[in-house]
Amino acid sequence: MSAQVSAPPVPGASLGLTAIFVSTFFELVSHFMLMPLLLLRMKGADVSTTVAGLFAATGWLGIFLMTPFASTLANRLGRRPAMWVAASVLTASALLFTLTDELWVWFLLNLASGIAMALRWVLAEALIAEFCPPAQRGRYVGFFQTLVSTTFITGPAALVWMGANNPQTLWVVVGFSALGLAWTALIPKVPHAHDADTAHVGLQGLWQALRAHPIIMLAGFVGGFFETGVTSILPLYGLALGLGASAAALLVSASGLGGAIIMLPAGMVADRFTDQAQGRRTLMVFFASVMLAATCLLPFVAGTAWLAWPIVFLWGGAGGTLYTMAMTDIGAREKGITLVNSTAVLVLTYTLGGLTASGMSGALIDWSPTVAFPLVLIAVAAIGLVALVRSRKAANL
Repeated sequence: MSAQVSAPPVPGASLGLTAIFVSTFFELVSHFMLMPLLLLRMKGADVSTTVAGLFAATGWLGIFLMTPFASTLANRLGRRPAMWVAASVLTASALLFTLTDELWVWFLLNLASGIAMALRWVLAEALIAEFCPPAQRGRYVGFFQTLVSTTFITGPAALVWMGANNPQTLWVVVGFSALGLAWTALIPKVPHAHDADTAHVGLQGLWQALRAHPIIMLAGFVGGFFETGVTSILPLYGLALGLGASAAALLVSASGLGGAIIMLPAGMVADRFTDQAQGRRTLMVFFASVMLAATCLLPFVAGTAWLAWPIVFLWGGAGGTLYTMAMTDIGAREKGITLVNSTAVLVLTYTLGGLTASGMSGALIDWSPTVAFPLVLIAVAAIGLVALVRSRKAANL
């Protein structure tokens, strides 16, 4: 293995990276305070676990619906203005959550938040790939994903500190979102996309990206299923295990801690391979194996509740690293609108994984938390590992 050094690829790269990193941190702290808070308040109002799971899935549905059109909006509005629009909608939605207790309004607001999150997510990932030094792409993408994982910890921890029943908590959520909006405004002018007039956008662009990177996209699905889909339902799973509300919410933090500890070192290791593409494939297979091994322990959690903590930790670390390697690989291959298309497909498959997990997990926990729930998760982890192992010897993912 050997390290490579390269100067930042575009003017204003340092400011661009800083603005994206800090704004993302504040936006996601707001999000990861808000979602467990709303789930806990729904359970306190005797809303069924199935309905609460569908509520969690609604945000993912918004992301899933919006992602195919992210490159179209980015091409029409410009990548930086599109980021501003997305951040504004997120802040407005957080504010409106403080003004009503109507469940159907909450569903609509969660859908709107998911739509805005999709646009911001795709553009943030793509712009990081544009701004970062090419030879250190794994390090920068790993750092960004680590920062995202710290919000899994910081958001629920702030919720516990403030208190789920504290009327001021929602206003703190709004404040964090507003800080994210302010930092988004500091993103500098983005370099002109060299393929703005030639690249396909919308569904045709997504189809081309999917055909170019099929196994990478499968890795995104599995990563999304475990890192965020299952994580979004962990407060309900913790309650089913008999944990208190605070401990159940902190299971989300355990997942975030796994990502925060593992993803940056994994990205740095990926940069040091002489054949970086092969190195990323090797790391994906390794972490898919870790994910499957951890998931196979899930049936034993019912009798040993403490086992949930290391399992969730490994889910966050392994799932997040799969996504990190996938995003690093795409950033190494693409630029401009084509990069936005490929990022959109990765986010779409990651979101589909999250939507699938959060949508069905609530019902599985209601029906069979000790048998059906673990078996479905084991099956998903096994399919992902088999596909990655079979693709490892291919020349391209």
